[in-house]
Amino acid sequence: MLLSLAPGLFCFGQSTGLSDNIRIRLELDQPDVPLNVRSKELFAKGEIHQFYTNRIFEPAWIRQGVLTELAYELRFEINQSKFDGLNPYDYHLGLINEFFNQFESNKKQSIPNALDDLADLDLLLSDAFFHLAAHLEIGKVNPDNLTGNWHIITKTSKVSYNDLLEVALDRQQIRQSLETLYPTISIYKKGREVIRAMDEIRKQDSLNWKAVKITKTIKVGETNGGIPSLRERLLFWKYLQPYVYTDEKEYDSTMFVAVQNFQQRNGMEPDGALGKNTINALNQSPADLIDRAAVNMERLRWLPDTLRGAEMIVVNIANYQLDYLSNRDTLFSARVIVGTKYHASPIFSSAMSYIVFSPYWNLPASIVRNEVMPAVRKNPNYLAQKNMEVVTFSGKPVDPTSINWSGKSIPYMIRQKPGGHNSLGLVKFMFPNEYSVYIHDTPSRSLFTREDRALSHGCIRIQNPADFAALLLKDDAKWTPEKIDQAMHQSKEQIVNLDRKIPVVLLYLTFWADTKGQGHFRQDIYDRDKEVLEALRK
Repeated sequence: MLLSLAPGLFCFGQSTGLSDNIRIRLELDQPDVPLNVRSKELFAKGEIHQFYTNRIFEPAWIRQGVLTELAYELRFEINQSKFDGLNPYDYHLGLINEFFNQFESNKKQSIPNALDDLADLDLLLSDAFFHLAAHLEIGKVNPDNLTGNWHIITKTSKVSYNDLLEVALDRQQIRQSLETLYPTISIYKKGREVIRAMDEIRKQDSLNWKAVKITKTIKVGETNGGIPSLRERLLFWKYLQPYVYTDEKEYDSTMFVAVQNFQQRNGMEPDGALGKNTINALNQSPADLIDRAAVNMERLRWLPDTLRGAEMIVVNIANYQLDYLSNRDTLFSARVIVGTKYHASPIFSSAMSYIVFSPYWNLPASIVRNEVMPAVRKNPNYLAQKNMEVVTFSGKPVDPTSINWSGKSIPYMIRQKPGGHNSLGLVKFMFPNEYSVYIHDTPSRSLFTREDRALSHGCIRIQNPADFAALLLKDDAKWTPEKIDQAMHQSKEQIVNLDRKIPVVLLYLTFWADTKGQGHFRQDIYDRDKEVLEALRK
């Protein structure tokens, strides 16, 4: 009888011994000393203590001395984190694999797993879950530590990772539990699938991706030493099918059509010319594109909760585009002009609350000091020619001839009167913020045809302002297209308050996936991807 009970007694002893092993390790842990497993520091020390205390030190991933199916599922999900743009080895994958291999070897040889090894692995797997969960919810990189205008409110966790893991174990659902931490916007999951597909392409990649460099734009019919490499890449991405050519260095008409399709697909003007932007895009290998996607998956994890709203305005600076979304459907899109690299448009979110028709342009003090005052000294008629006036800060007119323009500044404000030549155009859309950035019209409409539209001092210029205004005022019957056009052509500005506040989010995404699962890559116009990538890979 005792012999027949021996296996059960042995399992009970293993389970009790393992719980005691975990308990003693945590009881001996010192508050100011990192908690380590095999010289690997655990990241979620607080969660580890709370989690195992709550379950009276019962192991989470091991039953009767062997790994559970959930342990294998967690290891699989850690591996899959590469499709989130994360590094699986941040979550102890190397050491976890060593333990798994050892345990599988022990099983083949009928050797019981050592208690110390079992305790080590249980702690490692729990820590990996907590650490991965935190990165999926709020991101790995803190945007506050980056250079540039990343004016993003740092997210804080709204989830108890202890509770999340307990639910995952109880329901036997590791993947589904981790998925609850993804950003709510659908493009995140679509982005994972794009990275997964790109990773398969990367595995088949045998090309030499040495950068092709040009000194001037290559046009059809011209020859260049870089053409063979560019042709090879167009074949690789399936914009070309194999064909017979007479001169491998000639940019021929067959290649020209392929380049146009490539440009169209990558958000460029499909002129077929091999210019700087097109060459730069063709220099990107699958591995490069995976890195770019990883950077932007991290940016998606930074996004504020306002993106859950039913109505919002999203400006992707890197794509030079504004989208108006209602119930997650895009109802309006427009080309925009954004800040130059020197005057980069900031990344932040606010709420649009009013529209100004026929606006004045109140010139910033820096422009008055550096541009207007020197111009007036050279040409006393400069203000009149630019339809500008000098006023007090309460709006009272001041005679320009009574002002000493030779000083460093003037105690007045200069504003440009409403009209077709006003630098703000005929309307501006206001979402109060500390950066004095807003969306506005422009008299320079021809600039919207340019491929590179990083041209402003930081504000966002929109191509179709009247249509945008009509959309925002659609619930007010009196604001007909005719009424809007009239309001945009007055001699004095008119302020119209919106009947609700609409979230405005300024993004910087050089990669995203659309609802059909197609990946889109854009130029890194502010050179911001490298810094984020380096932080992600540390």
